[in-house]
Amino acid sequence: RRGRDLKQPTPAFSHHPQQMTQQSNNLRNIALVAHVDHGKTTLVDALLRSTGTFAAHSAVVDRVMDNDDQERERGITILAKAAQIEWKGTKINLVDTPGHADFGGEVERALALVDGILLLVDAAEGPLPQTRYVLSKALQLDLPVILVINKVDRQDERKEEVLLEVEQLFLDLAHADHHLSFPVYSAVARESRAMKGLGMPPMDTDLSPLLDAIVEHIPAPTNDPNAPLQAMVTNLDASDYLGRLAIGRVISGVLRKGDNVAVCQKPTDTNPAPILKRKLSSLFQFSGIERTDATEVVAGDLFILSGIEEVEVGDTIASVDNPMVLPRLEVDQPVLRMSFGVNTSPYAGRDGKYLTSRHLRDRLNKEILGNVSIKIANTEVAEVMEVAGRGELQLAVLIENMRREGFELQVSRPEVITKEIDGKRQEPLEAGTCDVPDEYVGAITQALAPRKGRITDLRPGDPGRTIVSFEAPSRGLIGFRSLLLTVTRGTALLHQSLAGWMPWCGELPHRLGGAMIADRMGTTTGYALDNLQLRGTLFVSPGDDTYEGMVVGENAREDEMVVNAVRAKEKTNIRTHSHDDGPKLATPVTHTLETAIEWIGDDELVEVTPRFIRIRKRYLTLEDRRKYTKKSGN
Repeated sequence: RRGRDLKQPTPAFSHHPQQMTQQSNNLRNIALVAHVDHGKTTLVDALLRSTGTFAAHSAVVDRVMDNDDQERERGITILAKAAQIEWKGTKINLVDTPGHADFGGEVERALALVDGILLLVDAAEGPLPQTRYVLSKALQLDLPVILVINKVDRQDERKEEVLLEVEQLFLDLAHADHHLSFPVYSAVARESRAMKGLGMPPMDTDLSPLLDAIVEHIPAPTNDPNAPLQAMVTNLDASDYLGRLAIGRVISGVLRKGDNVAVCQKPTDTNPAPILKRKLSSLFQFSGIERTDATEVVAGDLFILSGIEEVEVGDTIASVDNPMVLPRLEVDQPVLRMSFGVNTSPYAGRDGKYLTSRHLRDRLNKEILGNVSIKIANTEVAEVMEVAGRGELQLAVLIENMRREGFELQVSRPEVITKEIDGKRQEPLEAGTCDVPDEYVGAITQALAPRKGRITDLRPGDPGRTIVSFEAPSRGLIGFRSLLLTVTRGTALLHQSLAGWMPWCGELPHRLGGAMIADRMGTTTGYALDNLQLRGTLFVSPGDDTYEGMVVGENAREDEMVVNAVRAKEKTNIRTHSHDDGPKLATPVTHTLETAIEWIGDDELVEVTPRFIRIRKRYLTLEDRRKYTKKSGN
């Protein structure tokens, strides 16, 4: 059943009688959600341009909201961000969200700020795993949806089929009849064109139909500005001048600069209702992509405030006279964990600025203040902390950020977090879709089989390509992405998301070969590596620094091999043509942070410094490794 008129359900936050003001009537809060690479950030750029947020003379970079270095390099959105535009007298707060399942915590926090969502779906790819994930979260909160089928100018577009697939998705996820009624728009976000219904937007159109739809179909906030103050903190930021910044939405009442407020914090065992009294030293609102000073923010609008150093995500800012706590913001729990430790290699301290466990602990504590989907815990060793997150990509982004900030650390192989359900051990289950050329479908099924994965669907995609849907334990998919790209020569597209829990499926295979381990410190030589490349794959080049216990390659056999990678050619007085031929070395495997984390075993670590990524044994000397093996009974 396809609807064109959207019924307006009760918003997620509706704690007081609906008493509308002129100001909140002229306000809309909307999040842009979609699978990765379906055009959210590009559409935000187009909306900012269409509403004159950028002056005609200003130089505007593409994907202006992706202002983090890694976001621009990886071509993905990692952090949820907000901007405000104005259309025909109505202010519209736009929240751009990540498309990767690993950053689902950002999506969940963004949905707490808004009264509706703009769901983007690629006109060729259709709804993918993250589309299902974000839509299910939005419908749980009873948020109305505007569907935008983007990229209708693609040669392989199939908008009619995609609309049917999206309608099926709504049928699967809807909690109420009104969820099945939603307006549909077609767009070419890159060219700032949109139209109502299915079709190709004419060349002379702009985004006016979509902006009109937001004003018409997304409900104005129904929060009461005359009730006692309640504001939810959904995100944190920091300023060199103002200190910690809290970002969120005013649920009821009015937030005023200079007022004294109550900060309702997370309950503890000793204090079930901790409340701090603080003064708001400064208050801001979103204006375009900037933040501007505000004297007050009324119910329904978004705020940025400073002056409360103790504030955390999920806290309620309330009136001092009558502090009422809002339901605390909760996000899905992490499924992967790994250890972060101080760098203990012989080369520690050569590269980085931050080397101690205090530096490491302070940085991780700073991360969890603004990132509710990451958890940290102490271990038996003071210099090592356990960090849990949504997936490999999220943890890799954190490590890469720390590396760029000047940290040196060593990290372990990720392991899944299990739980007991009905007395049985359960592990996380992932659902994935893989878009591959037809000739590699067999290779994908062969790669999934030993990882305990099973194919759930096979369907044709673009001409010459097949979309393979599968389910597998999260453990089995560690390292699967790099294997997939190798097998398909970089032509595969992989998307995965958490699909629930499954019974523990026993041991899974890891890499095939054992490690080649350096037996001494020194600089590698071409002569030594020439002999070693016959035994396996090298990770180092001539002239690289090595130390005892560092992994310099992968053995072709499954046994570990201790090698001398620094041996120089002995000088003799014999000179023949054949003796003087230089070694012909194959190009070594250069590990990225992600591939190194995927490759290592339980007794190995990745050493991460600002300039180098090295793989090493947990215990560097042969004697220590033997003691560990004997102690663990392996």
